[in-house]
Amino acid sequence: MITQELSKGYLDVKIDPTIDIFAEIKKLKREKNAILLAHYYQDGDIQDVADFIGDSLGLAQKAAATDASLIVFAGVHFMAETAKILNPDKKVVLPDLNAGCSLADSCPAAPFEAFRKQHPDHIVISYINCTAEIKALSDIICTSSNAEQIVASLPKDQKIIFAPDKNLGRYIAKKTGRDMLLWDGSCMVHEIFSLERIVKLKAQHPKAKFIAHPECETPVLELADFIGSTTALLNYTKKDSATEYIVGTETGILHQMQKESPDKTFIPAPPNNNCACNDCPHMKLNTLEKLYICLKHEQPEIILPEDLRSRAEKPIRRMLELSAQFGM
Repeated sequence: MITQELSKGYLDVKIDPTIDIFAEIKKLKREKNAILLAHYYQDGDIQDVADFIGDSLGLAQKAAATDASLIVFAGVHFMAETAKILNPDKKVVLPDLNAGCSLADSCPAAPFEAFRKQHPDHIVISYINCTAEIKALSDIICTSSNAEQIVASLPKDQKIIFAPDKNLGRYIAKKTGRDMLLWDGSCMVHEIFSLERIVKLKAQHPKAKFIAHPECETPVLELADFIGSTTALLNYTKKDSATEYIVGTETGILHQMQKESPDKTFIPAPPNNNCACNDCPHMKLNTLEKLYICLKHEQPEIILPEDLRSRAEKPIRRMLELSAQFGM
């Protein structure tokens, strides 16, 4: 029965409408020695029930350090894969296997491997938003939190391929002065922001600061008062003296921003479409109900071939070692 239901990418089972899902999740985590890791882009209810909420670097560090028997990952597929890569002996589950990533999809393994072979004198730094296959073809993994430090730490004569996000790569190249070879990939969430509509929104809110994730396109970043990773954006709004912000990243982070600074106003940057806000459709496939079912039945499970897992682990461990050296 469960195997058939997993053909949808998630367990399609009915939930007793009378149960308190929050209480049941707390109970199941205790009984199963499970940890629930959630990305900032998840719905507020999922963030509120999580044991740890973070960006890709924080989640990878937490996954590497956990002593839990079961890791429930409320995020997208590459994040759960990363947790499994770091924890081969632990069970890792994801509420919906269909929760993918447009950025990861923009870098298929076969053409990237051919691209790498064309440049054998280049070291490969890959953004963590990629598949296990791309990680296995990389020398160092990075996140938006540590990419600048990792690139700057390499010898200046070292040639670098940066993949898969061209916008983040372009931003890091500008910050470090390095001439990197960029893979032509991008994130649908961060590429869809409308420059024109942001300018109009800033005019409507003259006291608001515009803050943006470095995955955004260059013209959008040039408008920003502050550029940083998801965690850096959150920390900036907590410490900064402004009371109003236009936020150029996925809207899930606004939940934590509002919790941390209830007296401040947070406005999602407008996309170039008819939607009111900029949501990642993959992140939003996870729901509180799917999360509960996933935790209860310990399905769907992330499974990787050992050869692929071990090759992908090396560049992730290198990132974690460098981050520790940087004090991150």
